[in-house]
Amino acid sequence: MSITYAELKARQRAERDNHSDGLALRVHRALSWLDRAEQCKDVDGRTLFLWVALNAAYANEISGGERPNEKQAFTKFLEKLVQLDSGDVLYELIWSEFSSSIRALLNNKFVFEPFWEYQRGNISEERWKTSFDSAKVAANHALAEHRTADALSIALSRMYTLRNQLVHGGATWNSKVNREQLRDCSAFLGKLVPHVIKLMLDNPNTLWGDAIYPVVES
Repeated sequence: MSITYAELKARQRAERDNHSDGLALRVHRALSWLDRAEQCKDVDGRTLFLWVALNAAYANEISGGERPNEKQAFTKFLEKLVQLDSGDVLYELIWSEFSSSIRALLNNKFVFEPFWEYQRGNISEERWKTSFDSAKVAANHALAEHRTADALSIALSRMYTLRNQLVHGGATWNSKVNREQLRDCSAFLGKLVPHVIKLMLDNPNTLWGDAIYPVVES
């Protein structure tokens, strides 16, 4: 199921003249970061570059009011992808990865945000543990009931906590304490991001919206 940057870039070059400006820019940017991720030799950098590629694919400008929060925007993007995924590739990807990288992340308390809320003294130990167990059950139910967007959202929420640790300086580069979760996150994102870009290329007539921070001529 793996798709490489080279395969996607060749297709994008052949089809980009028929893309809307927003789709063309978003795919171009996402591919550039996917390329950089594939070249990266360390798991910290690879994970960050894959997150940037995913952000480039989904982030778009919102006009006429305040932007929705990032979680809402991302949830809508996942739902759109699942609706367009007629081949059920995303579900198959989750299913194939569930016994390895996804399940490992779901069982890892260090990428579960309520665990850190407990460490900060904001919630009780019982509350974060109950929430932790409930989230694992919810992920299993979502997968069993073929609710792909929900299963993806739960898995990616773990990876988002890890992403925040890296981006906000809450982790040390090449640290020994987070190798396992970084490897699991990188493994999953490395398969997910190319499929997200492919789905966007497969559906050029879908309303993807304008790219955030569009190119402005000086």
